[in-house]
Amino acid sequence: MSQSLSSPTSSPTASPTASSASSSSSSRLKSQNPFTGEVLETFATISDADLDTVLAQAETAARRARQVPLSQRQTRLRALAERMTQQRDELAGVAVREMGKTLVAARSEVEKCALTARWYADHLPTLAADTQIQEKPYHQFVRHLPLGAVLAIMPWNFPYWQAFRAAIPALSAGNVMVLKHASNVSRCALWIERLFSEAGFAPHDFQTVLLESARVARVIADPRIRGVTLTGSESAGRAVASEAGRHLKKCVLELGGSDPFVVMPSADIDFAAKSAAQSRTINNGQSCISAKRFIVHDAVFDRFLTAFEGYLRGLRVGDPMSLSTDVGPLVHAQALQTLLQQCERARQAGAEARLEPQLERAQNLFYPSLLIAPENATAEIFQEEMFGPVALVFRAHSLEHALDIANQSRFGLGSSIWTTDSNEIRQAIQTLEAGMTFVNRIVASEPQLPFGGTKASGYGRELGMKGFHEFTNAKSVSYGTEIAGD
Repeated sequence: MSQSLSSPTSSPTASPTASSASSSSSSRLKSQNPFTGEVLETFATISDADLDTVLAQAETAARRARQVPLSQRQTRLRALAERMTQQRDELAGVAVREMGKTLVAARSEVEKCALTARWYADHLPTLAADTQIQEKPYHQFVRHLPLGAVLAIMPWNFPYWQAFRAAIPALSAGNVMVLKHASNVSRCALWIERLFSEAGFAPHDFQTVLLESARVARVIADPRIRGVTLTGSESAGRAVASEAGRHLKKCVLELGGSDPFVVMPSADIDFAAKSAAQSRTINNGQSCISAKRFIVHDAVFDRFLTAFEGYLRGLRVGDPMSLSTDVGPLVHAQALQTLLQQCERARQAGAEARLEPQLERAQNLFYPSLLIAPENATAEIFQEEMFGPVALVFRAHSLEHALDIANQSRFGLGSSIWTTDSNEIRQAIQTLEAGMTFVNRIVASEPQLPFGGTKASGYGRELGMKGFHEFTNAKSVSYGTEIAGD
């Protein structure tokens, strides 16, 4: 398996997608270890002719997939979970070397994908059931039917989870998928295609295309693609939404986040501070739903800050392949530079450095940093998403003040409130402008919960029943006499 992946001239599934990438295009994608700098492999991108073949295959596969019984879909999902469990360590190693997450985090990511496949297999009869409206005088219900081929445009930071989070609900509903993954995780992308094949999904139910971003618009425009899902940046979301809208395609967008983490006096301050350090450094600080803005009530500000700083200082930064490492490298040198520039802009806008930004350029390591925002922090930098282990801490005088600071950001993905006061919890749930609010827990994606945001964080949902229905046609049915076998 690893041998076939090591060659840019072959695919682990021998699909037209990857095999054509060897000979039909001069553009190449590079897989590079961010910690060592080693170029692991290069991949040629797919030709226009072979891309057309992939889309034709997807259209044919979609017509077949919509007829597959639920029981067979369940069997395939359970086989997919089993394959991922069996190959966890090998899959994790590929991700660590390709984008720099720690080995512990990579193993957990693979396990989460397997858990989600099992959850959908277990709950598929309920998810796919007709929604009954009434029995008399007309029998009326809503049936959720698949749309067809869905294009998934996925990022590098969770190379397996992002793709499976989109694919499992879509394929469970009877759709098929074409994956355009981030250009730096082509190895992971090819492994994903192989996993679906080995799990017994029919040929072309899931296809990976090695494709430059410049050619994505052509795929969105193609009538054989019936829907588009993107996880990525705000700018990418605007571009994809514009193209999807032009061609009247259903679109789901999961974009950036600058999640607030609100701490009130009744909270367990030490637990909140430990959770804050964990959330901010998930995936080396490169997670859309990690807490980024820590909004702390006056009464506990100093206690929280001291504990938070202590936990951040205690994290081990280094080789992501070591099981003792807590924080590995940023994905590439440009990410490192961008984060440094953001820290400098924050300082120029009045932020105080409690933990100075530190880095090792040779290995793209960025040490956890802590910046205290000034009073009345209105500069744009204090609402931006910082994609790395940098925490911005704000002081609030009341719950209302804290929620006002939280809602100042143009993003609205996740949020959390740390308190034992039931009135504060109710007010936070009602007021926080976010797709998710977690209480005394860090924000996480879980198979049973709809995942997504509002405002500039996008629209639509993945996971849960909402995610299952996103790429379905909600067909209303009404008739006045009994029909056998309905």
